[in-house]
This record gives sequence, C-alpha cells and structure tokens, in this order.
Amino acid sequence: MKKMLLHSCCGPCSTQVIDVLRKDYEITILYYNPNIQPEEEYTHRLAEQKRFCEAVGVEVIDLPYNTDEFMCKIKGHEADREGGERCKLCFEIRLDKTARLAKEMGFEIFATTLSVSPHKNTAVINEVGQAISEKYNIEFLAGNFKKQDGYKKSIEFARQYNLYRQNYCGCGFSKNEREKLSERRS
Repeated sequence: MKKMLLHSCCGPCSTQVIDVLRKDYEITILYYNPNIQPEEEYTHRLAEQKRFCEAVGVEVIDLPYNTDEFMCKIKGHEADREGGERCKLCFEIRLDKTARLAKEMGFEIFATTLSVSPHKNTAVINEVGQAISEKYNIEFLAGNFKKQDGYKKSIEFARQYNLYRQNYCGCGFSKNEREKLSERRS
C-alpha cells in the first residue's frame, strides 16, 4: 500500500475519508489548519482529531497553532463570502504544506478531507491539489468524499465516536458569517 499524508480539517470530516481510504493506503493524518480561530477552537478540534485517530489506529502529525500565514495569504479577501477566493487561498495554504511535508517525509501521495463537506467546492479543492502536486512532483488523490452519502456517513461516525462537530468552517470570517445567518433566521 502507498503511504499517504492526508490533510484533515477536523475529526468528524476525517472519519468517513479514513474509512474509505484505509483499504488502499497507509494513512497518516496531517492536522494543519492555520485558518481556525480562535485558538481554543483549534485546540478542541485537534483533541477530537487525535481521539478519533487513536481509536482507529491512525497516526496524527500536528503543527503548532499559528494564524499568521493564513492572515497574510488572504489579505484583501477578508470580506469575501464563504466559498469564494478566500477559501481557495486557504485550500492552497493547507495543501501546499501537506504536499511539501509529504515529499520531505517520504510519503508517496497526499490528499485532503476537505471535499467531504457539502460547503466546500470539490472542483476547486481538486484543482488546487493537482497544481500543488505538479509543483512538488508528488501524487495527489483527487476526491469527492461527499459522494455516496459520504457527508451523511461522517455525521454517523461522529455520533458513534461522540465527536464534537463545529458549526463553522474554522476561520473567524466564516464564524461571523454563520452567526449573522443564524441571527437572520431567528
């Protein structure tokens, strides 16, 4: 089996993706999410990621919390709506780091759990991943993990493992957008 470095945004999103991919790949999770704010949220999501991975026997590599790279990269896109250019830039940051580390650490392929979310544009994620794959000369597994009820299954796994499920993507901008939407519905 090929050794895969799988970028994960959170424990719940990783559940279904790990379940699908572990049949064909030796997976190590990379928890690298400089977009997540505040730090307490980041730490909570990381703890849940580790707890799930420990339960299913998957190693986790986590990098120190630091939002500077994200904030610099998205400068000028703070007002973008979720799903816009800011999100694409965020995908680039995380997939670039994943590919670089995969190459440096001897992994043969990299991928991401991001496409399990119905709120994420799979075509953009795969386009970014493929471009970065070519940049570092390492294979990228393009995927659409929301297919075949992937998102629904990730929710079921989260319930089964009693995982915390957040209600926003991760960055402060998406959190504010969700809160405003929730207020309008009230």
